[in-house]
Amino acid sequence: MNRIASRNRFLDGAEPGVLPEDGEADWQERLQLPLGLDAAPAPPLSAEPALLSEGEPVAPHLSAGDRLVRLAYRLGVPGSTLARPFGRPAKLRLLATVEAPLAGDRVRGVALRAGHLLVHGLKVPVAQLNFGPAARLAPPVERVVHGFTWLRDLASCAPAPQCAATAELVLADWLAANPEPLSGAAWKVGNVGRRLLNWLVHAPLVLSGSDRDLRADTLRAMDETARWLDRAAGKADDRLDEVAAWCAVTAAGLLMPDGKPRRLHGEGGLVHALNALIGADGGVLSRSPQAQLEAVELLVELSACYRAVRGDPPAQLGAMLQMLHPPLLGVTHSDGGLGSWQGAGAVSGQRVEALLAAAAVRARPLPDARQWGYQRLAAGRSVLQLDAAPPPLARHAQHGCASTLAFELSHGAHRLVVNCGGAVAAGGEVPARLEQGLRATAAHSTLVLGDSNSTAVLVGGKLGPGVNQVEVDRRRESAASTIEASHDGYAARLGLIHRRTLTLSDDGTQLAGEDLLVPSGRRRRSGRISFALRFHLGPGVEVDVEDGANTARLDVADGSSWAFIIDGGTVELDESLWIDGEGLPHATRQLVVQGFVSRGGDSFAWMFEKLGMGVE
Repeated sequence: MNRIASRNRFLDGAEPGVLPEDGEADWQERLQLPLGLDAAPAPPLSAEPALLSEGEPVAPHLSAGDRLVRLAYRLGVPGSTLARPFGRPAKLRLLATVEAPLAGDRVRGVALRAGHLLVHGLKVPVAQLNFGPAARLAPPVERVVHGFTWLRDLASCAPAPQCAATAELVLADWLAANPEPLSGAAWKVGNVGRRLLNWLVHAPLVLSGSDRDLRADTLRAMDETARWLDRAAGKADDRLDEVAAWCAVTAAGLLMPDGKPRRLHGEGGLVHALNALIGADGGVLSRSPQAQLEAVELLVELSACYRAVRGDPPAQLGAMLQMLHPPLLGVTHSDGGLGSWQGAGAVSGQRVEALLAAAAVRARPLPDARQWGYQRLAAGRSVLQLDAAPPPLARHAQHGCASTLAFELSHGAHRLVVNCGGAVAAGGEVPARLEQGLRATAAHSTLVLGDSNSTAVLVGGKLGPGVNQVEVDRRRESAASTIEASHDGYAARLGLIHRRTLTLSDDGTQLAGEDLLVPSGRRRRSGRISFALRFHLGPGVEVDVEDGANTARLDVADGSSWAFIIDGGTVELDESLWIDGEGLPHATRQLVVQGFVSRGGDSFAWMFEKLGMGVE
């Protein structure tokens, strides 16, 4: 009753409580922490990618004794028995305070203190949330609520003593609605793993209040959740969720008493899961920049847990963290933000920069990532990205998109040509009904044949038949760089191969492209089929197209102007949509060249060229 009353006072606008004046010392005592502890021409690409685990060890190097301990723990011997065979189990507590390595969003944190969750632009009153297992929440809201990812935002908006009361109110309601492991969204492995990891990393928010019963309940929930994950971490729906679960198991082994057997168990599972998540060149097999970013974030937070106990992570984890960075940087634009690929939104350059600083990894963008699937050209102040691989396999896809041979182009701080992106945010400000449309070929800057997808887009983020092979060739030409690629997504159904050539000048002011349709197989088909070349324009790009013309003028916010020219076609203007890194939709425009093409094939040459100098 008291918790409900205090919750109502908070939601009515009362100022959240703060810790006593002894603040940090009181917090250390309640957690039973040791005071003074420092917290510091190539072969074609097939749809079946190469795995990192080929030729790699699947577990950290362990002594014979540690291997025996890990095996015994996996078989069910309690960690306390293995850690202290002749002693009593240690008192439930945390052994160290983790210095949270990643900053959240201050605006979202302030909104939460005011009683609202902000999820991809959607404002969700905490007082109206149903935390129970039977509640039906939109997928983005579900991930935030049950994964406790909001703790990072809350920790970023004010000192911990000022935010603890807010965290306690939400936590108390969640624990009351989920007294034990059940079914439902709260007990999806990925949500459980992120929840436990966030509880451990942000323990000052959830364990520093004056309610001793709540602190005891929270510690008990941490222990029960870790025990549940010991058995369930390998049963996640996808590999990224499995990595999140094993990170949480390992962190619990580091920060909770008698944890060495659990830590050994978690490290072995984590390295195995990372081997299955990451391809040969360091890109996650879902091919999602968002998933790549989250994998790095998980390892960075786990590394902070090792630092808190003055421990060293296995060498394999450090090596994999190093491997993840070059592909991630390979899909950054000239503004430092991520491209919109495989359902990801355009994550800001500030977030990417902060993550690189927290990871303390120095890396350069990977321009030619054959398995990760993205090609990159950088010239002058321009960056070109091309999807030059088959879509992810169904078992790897999270928000799989039929985007093969789509490209994005940026110049300076502005994006000229983009993809719609943002399927991962559907259910927030972006309506859930648009999710499949955002994954379609027409939502990407590429050629569409027969008003159909190059790869079938299915429900649940999965993909069906379509592109099987992509051929890629990179070469240097006179004062320019060229990428040529082709895919067979339309070959079986429509009898045509799509080949795209992109040439970026060395000063970055001219992009020349050609889309070629070539008959596949020996049997030529007769008739004509519709086509549409789509170029989705970035936010803030003003466009002027005259009726019946083959050119368009693009005016950018930096004062520069670009011309688009199509050889032998007519440019039309249509509406479009672009989803930013916060999951917010922006109305934009797209250039469309459409008509009918012979089954015998055809070609379309076009160009983007910078006209005005603008601000350099």
